[in-house]
Amino acid sequence: MLTAETASEMTRPPELEGLEVAAWDGWTTMPTYDPAEPEQLPMYLDRRVYQGSSGRVYPLPFHHRIAEEPTPRRWRALHLQNEWLHVVVLPELGGRIHVARDRVSGRDLFWANEVVKPALVGLAGPWLAGGVEFNWPQHHRPATYLPTDWTIVTEDDRSAVVWCSDHDPFARMKGMHGVRLRAGSSRLEVDVRLYNRTERTQTFLWWANVAARVDENYQSFFPHDVTMAADHAKRAVTAFPHADRPYYGIDYPARAGDLSQAADGTSRGADQLDWYRNIPVPTSYMCLDSSEDFFGGYDHGTGLGFVHVADHQVAVGKKQWTWGNSPFGHAWDANLADDGSHYIELMAGVFTDNQPDFSYLAPGETKTFRQTWYPLRDIGPVDRAGLEAAVRLHRVNGELEVGVVVTRARTGLEIELIDADGTRRSDVVDVDPGHPHQARHAGLTAPVTLTLRSEGEVLLSWTEPDPTAERPSTETDPATEPPAPEDIDSVEELALTGQHLELYRHPTREPEPYWREALRRDPEHVGARTGLALRALRAGRSAEAEQHLLVADSRLRRRHPNPQDTQVLYLLGLVRETQGRDEEAYDAFGRASWTRAWRAAAGYRMARIDARAGRHADALHRLADVARVEPEHLQAAALELLCRRHLGDPSAEDVLARARRLDPLDAWLRFLDGQLPSEDAQTCLDVALELTGVGETAAALAVLDLAEGREDFRPLGQTATRPLLSLYRAELLAGLGRDEEARAAARRAGEVDARWCFPGRLQDAAVLARALGAGSDAPLDDLGRLLDGVPASPRAATLLGLWAYSVGRHDEAAALWKAATAVVPGDAMAWRNLGMHRVNQRGDLDGGREAYRAACAAEPDDARLRYEQDQLAALAGESATDRLTAWRQRPELAGRRDDASVEVASLMVSTGEAEAALDLLRRRVFQPWEGGEGKVLGAWERAHLRLGLDALAVARGAEAAERFTSALTPDPTVLGETRHPLAATAQLHLLLGDAEALAGRPDRAEAAWREAAGQRGDFQAMATQTHSETTFWVVLALRRLGRTEEATRLTEELRRFRDQYATETPTVDYFATSLPDLLLFTEDPVTSRNRRVAFFDAQLALLDGDPDRADALLTDPELSASTHAVDLLAAVRDLGDALLDGPRPGAAEPARERALS
Repeated sequence: MLTAETASEMTRPPELEGLEVAAWDGWTTMPTYDPAEPEQLPMYLDRRVYQGSSGRVYPLPFHHRIAEEPTPRRWRALHLQNEWLHVVVLPELGGRIHVARDRVSGRDLFWANEVVKPALVGLAGPWLAGGVEFNWPQHHRPATYLPTDWTIVTEDDRSAVVWCSDHDPFARMKGMHGVRLRAGSSRLEVDVRLYNRTERTQTFLWWANVAARVDENYQSFFPHDVTMAADHAKRAVTAFPHADRPYYGIDYPARAGDLSQAADGTSRGADQLDWYRNIPVPTSYMCLDSSEDFFGGYDHGTGLGFVHVADHQVAVGKKQWTWGNSPFGHAWDANLADDGSHYIELMAGVFTDNQPDFSYLAPGETKTFRQTWYPLRDIGPVDRAGLEAAVRLHRVNGELEVGVVVTRARTGLEIELIDADGTRRSDVVDVDPGHPHQARHAGLTAPVTLTLRSEGEVLLSWTEPDPTAERPSTETDPATEPPAPEDIDSVEELALTGQHLELYRHPTREPEPYWREALRRDPEHVGARTGLALRALRAGRSAEAEQHLLVADSRLRRRHPNPQDTQVLYLLGLVRETQGRDEEAYDAFGRASWTRAWRAAAGYRMARIDARAGRHADALHRLADVARVEPEHLQAAALELLCRRHLGDPSAEDVLARARRLDPLDAWLRFLDGQLPSEDAQTCLDVALELTGVGETAAALAVLDLAEGREDFRPLGQTATRPLLSLYRAELLAGLGRDEEARAAARRAGEVDARWCFPGRLQDAAVLARALGAGSDAPLDDLGRLLDGVPASPRAATLLGLWAYSVGRHDEAAALWKAATAVVPGDAMAWRNLGMHRVNQRGDLDGGREAYRAACAAEPDDARLRYEQDQLAALAGESATDRLTAWRQRPELAGRRDDASVEVASLMVSTGEAEAALDLLRRRVFQPWEGGEGKVLGAWERAHLRLGLDALAVARGAEAAERFTSALTPDPTVLGETRHPLAATAQLHLLLGDAEALAGRPDRAEAAWREAAGQRGDFQAMATQTHSETTFWVVLALRRLGRTEEATRLTEELRRFRDQYATETPTVDYFATSLPDLLLFTEDPVTSRNRRVAFFDAQLALLDGDPDRADALLTDPELSASTHAVDLLAAVRDLGDALLDGPRPGAAEPARERALS
């Protein structure tokens, strides 16, 4: 749905009238909720779990807030229009498709969100719903809210393509997608080119994320051979479409008899996962093992849907995601849109069938593929679809309904039907994308085969399932967690497990223990040595990498000098090139090029060395060999062009023309063609580094100037480059002998704005190290040697520390930050990072707090710093009263942040100021994180709970009932969230029943107690729990109802749960999908476990009739950090015996007075 104003902006310009396909660029104005400035401090979040993979965000800045009100904003809009479709691409928002409008019906094929309203869902914060998002190299697209470069190309066949391209902010790979419309076709094509422009093998996934607007009439459809679906990481599986087991905590088989009728008149059970209306909780499912090329979605209410078609040999991913058809999911829908829309995502994965599921991209390799969507109208979900047509066979009241949709006009299309008895019927019809063929046939015995032919060519064929045959089902086992290294039998399995953890970017398990255990058993194991070498190389430890590789090479070439896989030799070349040993590197690359797998990558590195040395003819010889293996190697094309120009070869411009046709947005080639390389300063810097690497110093300086100019237009959320640009410029100028200019550039690096400058490349780290006095050979091997004296550049020390910490060199990072603070005592970032290191890496709470005091003194107005300081105070066991007092010295700082406001509200509740906490919560509009829901709601519940207990304690039952009811019915327009459908409310319902009993309303009391007593399990930490802190309240409810045997059984279950929990080694769930804890500090998991066990002990003591032991446990300082303990202690002291035994309506004295007596 679009506004009238936006719709008017979709009118084709007059000069393009008459074209079969028109393409133009323009602007569209939409209400936009802009993200606030990102954090100026680096957020590493190394253990954050995001979409089942690592949620580490460095070097991207991190956003924590979105504007509460929209403002009109103009966005660049790229239009494509033909007879059947109108498509709008927004290049400034990751190149997403915003609109794909079916021009026949005037309806949107995908959900077109009428506002730009990001929510805190993305890896770095802002994320948009609607249209089509192109996710790569991980999910969600890290640069989803950043602009792309773009161009429009008209092709020879009159089709038009909008191309969008960028370099991913983590590995700096190049991804581009081209959105195409063809003359006369209803197909929307997306051509994708993924290019690894780095020197190392990288990992990636690709999911096209399509948003479909849904209601109770929306059905997703998948091929008939899909019989199983899997959750993230295949941690759980179920049958499809009828779920045959509990999934995401919902007992779907028990819902099979709950029938509802759709707009098509059919009644379906609530166990079907293909209907949005049946899924109440946030749910993903990825269909497994299909040999078909299609899937899609269909709205039975409007009669419009779409189908996605792609080669299933590479396009293996077929997924649906929903927030859930419940108030919880609807609250998230409201966080992302203003028109009340609900939506699902129908996601198409290429080279990936799950999340996480990554594939490899070799250095210099390009992977290309095509994804296609087109409209379906009137005929319903289809049984088979291809690029030319989609068909459906559906039996209604003994007749066979036939539906055919085509993607371009067909005259004389033959539709042949042959049934099981050999009866043949044939229709010849004229159809086009706007007019599907629909017909009914009686007397055809199943199964019927439908065949479409046009001009003698078979377009599509489909045979309906035999109704007498059992539907084939292939049970898929869920994935399993790898054993600990010492429990794995074989060395090979150890090496492969490490490789798996590395490939999947696992957030909480590291590969090194597996590789080191492999080496303990087999010191020369090639896979383990190679894995460790790659980790060392990425962290700048070239000498360590070299030692691993030399051992691996010795084993590989012990019996014969020519190994089948020459990766080790290639990596040795990289190490030696990093160390400035170009001749040795050249020889290693030469031997690596003997195998096809490494021939192009090694050949290109040799050509770079040749060019850097001025041997341009030799470089061309190497590049010719690269082209034989990787003809789409873009850097090789750029270097060939440079070499031919140096040699005066007139064919150079032919090389440029060919390469630009292949990729019109390659930044290096654009520069060599006299254009601005990119609108993005970071991408310009990539080009400058490419030029430096091949000896083109003057050109590199020119591109650094261009990058400096683009910094003035750097979008919010992109990493800044100015200090780095100055340092790179200083080095290049010094190399040219322009020493005075070089010194001026180096000085400028310490003077320019360094906010959001988070170095991410190895080259960035190296130039910073050289600015601190490191030599040009292996400058990153020993960062400690840079700190013998006062750092030449304290800023360079701080920035180098940021990079070092991000690659796991924590102690060296801390030493750099300490050196920086010795020169600049007011460097708040360095002090903060020192505090973070002392706590998380050293366990030094006192030292961490000292560093934070220095940081906050340097930047007293930084709300993030103050919040982190408070979290550190909590970790140190500081009382809630003292923490709240500290916040009240600068209350405006808490008001700038959601997390701080929630923390202050919780502290208020803990210190007896629940009404003030509610006032704070009501005055603010909160914005939850996906997967981090519940924090605001928890504070809301606690405040009402405390006020309700106060009322109960003085026998004001009606007032208490109002408080507990308010806790049970939060307002998502204020809190930004509501309760997950599986979250337990036994405590609130138990106390509500007590309040109703005191108010003299026994029927209501019993109903509330029954609600509490009927609950089992809970939903915590984004996972279902069999027992939790709420089980205690279920037991009390059972006792209230006189169901003592059940209460006793449940008490013993809780005791067994506690005992088992107490003996388990606490770890993060290996298959956790979303644990977006944004806290900086990590508490010892054993301490957290022991605190929870102590709380269970207190609950069990109360249930066992031992209040003295419960009181001793609840007042132990170790439980002061548990809000559960604080609240239970308040309930015990407020209600006394009435907590366990139930209220006594009409008692002469209030409960609180009885308790105090």
